[in-house]
Amino acid sequence: MITRELAAFVEFARNVAPDFGPATARAAFLVAPDGFRLAEQSAADNRYMATAVDFDAVHAARQHHELQRALSQVLPTVCFAGDAETPDAVFPNNVFATAAGRYVVGRMRHPVRQREAERVDIRGFLGGVLDYAEIDLSTQQHACELTGSLVIDRARGLGFCGLSERCDEEGARLMHEAFGLRATLLFDLAPGEYHTNVVLAVLAGRAALVSPGGFADPRVPQAIADLYAPHGIMLSPGEHAAFAGNAIALSDDVVWMSARAAGALAPGTREAIAAAGFQVRAVELDGIEAGGGSLRCCVAEIF
Repeated sequence: MITRELAAFVEFARNVAPDFGPATARAAFLVAPDGFRLAEQSAADNRYMATAVDFDAVHAARQHHELQRALSQVLPTVCFAGDAETPDAVFPNNVFATAAGRYVVGRMRHPVRQREAERVDIRGFLGGVLDYAEIDLSTQQHACELTGSLVIDRARGLGFCGLSERCDEEGARLMHEAFGLRATLLFDLAPGEYHTNVVLAVLAGRAALVSPGGFADPRVPQAIADLYAPHGIMLSPGEHAAFAGNAIALSDDVVWMSARAAGALAPGTREAIAAAGFQVRAVELDGIEAGGGSLRCCVAEIF
């Protein structure tokens, strides 16, 4: 099922067992912020990006290394070299994603990011070292920026796809098929939002962080929160702006987010996350966040 019909999706999703696959990844990879700078094409539709003077490549590299070190305590975390010709490559989850036995290459909206899909080293690692089959969506014309646009409940095989300039309906359909999902809900993001994973995080299949201001139709975030009740956690505008929705669970008991995001959490939000069985771990990433994304955007999961 892939649909815009909210009621139909919810009726289906409520009865889906968490037996689709592992709820969290078995490994992850990052791409170093080598040559990290403002990508003007990306800035055209990413309101979270800072101005050029706010980019500090040395500071970003130091924080990115600490991110890899921290995540490596939880699961194997590989880091590929960056490239000055692809300044947004620090956010590889938009370009490369995996499912059982296969990897998907996305179609990026902007040419500066389309270059990332040509990385022979990452393709060689996923296809050669891991021996995953390739599903290459990068050469077709419909934008589909993978797990930036499509938030996936891996335990249930459910997708939540926000449509924007970064993903159209056909791109969503292609991703739905590539990941082999049971059901995907399509909805419009609010004006000014570019990726779903900035406004929604599904945590190990049993909880959700939801920023209602990021959705064009207020019924959608409420329905998603209800679907994960009692652990559907609504974020305030301040938490949303601080990237609290750009979080990820890489194990059953920890949710990762940037220090800025963690610092913005209200006491009630922290309590709700704890009640869902998670502790919050945070990494300083203000240098990376200048690029318009945060911790989750840096992590390409390997399932």
